[in-house]
Amino acid sequence: MDTYITGQRWISDAESRMGLGTVLSSEHRTVTISFPATGEVRSYAKETAPLTRVIFNIGDTVTTEEGIKVIVDSVIDNEGLISYQGKNEKGEELIIKEDSLANTVQLNRPAERLFNGQTDSDKWFQARFQTLKHKNRLAHNDLYGLAGTRTSLIPHQLYIANEVAHRHAPRVLLADEVGLGKTIEAGMIIHHQILTERAKRILIVVPESLVHQWLVEMLRKFNLSFSIFDAERCYALEEGDEDIEIFQTEQLVICSLEFLTEYEKYYQQSLLGEWDLLVVDEVHHLYWSTSEVSKEYKIVEQLSHSTRGVLLLTATPEQLGRESHYARLRLLDPNRFPDFNSFVEEEEHYEPIAQAVEELFSDVQLSSKTLDLLGKLLTDTGASFLQMIEKTELHSSENIDARTNLIDQLLDYHGTGRVLFRNTRATIKGFPGRELYAYSLSLPQEYRSLYTDLSNRDMDEDEIKFLLCPESLYQREGNKHWEKIDPRISWLIEKLKLLKEKKVLVICAHAGTAIDISKLLRKKEGMHAAAFHEGLSLIERDRVAAYFADEHEGSQVLICSEIGSEGRNFQFAHHLVLFD
Repeated sequence: MDTYITGQRWISDAESRMGLGTVLSSEHRTVTISFPATGEVRSYAKETAPLTRVIFNIGDTVTTEEGIKVIVDSVIDNEGLISYQGKNEKGEELIIKEDSLANTVQLNRPAERLFNGQTDSDKWFQARFQTLKHKNRLAHNDLYGLAGTRTSLIPHQLYIANEVAHRHAPRVLLADEVGLGKTIEAGMIIHHQILTERAKRILIVVPESLVHQWLVEMLRKFNLSFSIFDAERCYALEEGDEDIEIFQTEQLVICSLEFLTEYEKYYQQSLLGEWDLLVVDEVHHLYWSTSEVSKEYKIVEQLSHSTRGVLLLTATPEQLGRESHYARLRLLDPNRFPDFNSFVEEEEHYEPIAQAVEELFSDVQLSSKTLDLLGKLLTDTGASFLQMIEKTELHSSENIDARTNLIDQLLDYHGTGRVLFRNTRATIKGFPGRELYAYSLSLPQEYRSLYTDLSNRDMDEDEIKFLLCPESLYQREGNKHWEKIDPRISWLIEKLKLLKEKKVLVICAHAGTAIDISKLLRKKEGMHAAAFHEGLSLIERDRVAAYFADEHEGSQVLICSEIGSEGRNFQFAHHLVLFD
């Protein structure tokens, strides 16, 4: 245990910013130190005090509180108190007592700390050493960047995130079915890429209705603080500096596709953002065909060309047919998918290749048909794997390795390879089965007459949409209270009474329809019907969702517009009603 004497100078190892301290008193187990530079007084237990005795050596320069500097010629120890003898700048011989030294002296540089004996005990070295070893083990763990999130590690999500995140510049299409967690997979990939420093600048582009949802998801589940860029923020930044490069002010950015579409200036600046990773949600909304390309698609296409890594998210990759599916793949790898006709021709040969892969997976003797097909398709390397399969016995390690390598080559050279990842409920265990019930209702005469009028003339695109939403067409013609004539309303009321306390999610095409149904159920039937639509703020949406999720005091039914089916997790509701 160190000996503490009143007047000695010590420095705190943990808080060197406080400068030199002076011993005020020393009790049996404690010592009290004053730090005049910061005006603080600390008491420490002698056995564990993080303090180092300050004694300068011959040749060092010491400074007094008055600013006089003396080069030390000798060190005098007077019963534990130190005095320094030396010459000042004028060559005068002086003796400086340690209690006269400047209080602001700090020993920050390693050499100063070492030469002045300011070293920690071995236990602190061991603690730091073991911490660094542990950090190194974590950095080499296969789950590094994937397991530190506030999410449940569901196997299919973890597999995709692990497969994609370890790529240097991933360019993939995440196409899991609705509710299987594409956002979680993307978040895990982003989190891993940031921790491993493979990506520092990330741009997330989503529909306007999902901007705040993505912001909250990234913060709550992955502790990633993204910044929302919209017109208001850009205007505010430009007020202070007209020449500012807007997208260079933050590393992690979220913006809506509508914002980039509407403001050409800011879209052009986003192209100069030097992004490491681009994430685009709901990409099935981007229209592309051989004869026409939407502005939204062109924007994402230009961003994907200037960004190394690209994650595209959609639950319906082939919703609009082959052209739609090809359009997404083209964004990821235009060299691999150069034109639509070649893609269609190649796709026609996928089935025999898929059958060959199934044989390789099944670990059975390959048929002559499969051998002929593989002989025509494989490169020299692949041919050597095929020869190994034919020469070695089934179930042997050499045979299994050759099959695995051959499957990998087929994935890389044929089909969508490692670009497309899609899980379906049919292949993922643990999800409840779905049962479809269709109900045929009679069409009211009021709706029938409106449909007749429409069918007698050429309809534009907007009018065609009204065919699925007769209540909107009814109101467009100046009529009110559509809910009084619509048989779907009485059907819904009876169904809710029949289901009693079961949670029911009702999805409508338009927010106005959802609001009208919610009001009607509250006023006419006294039901606590929550409405969820794009007109609500982020906080209001969270409150409505939480109210619906509450098992005991929450709402039985949630009436929502289309955004209710995008990104939100309402899987606890076992009954889904598609109102349109």
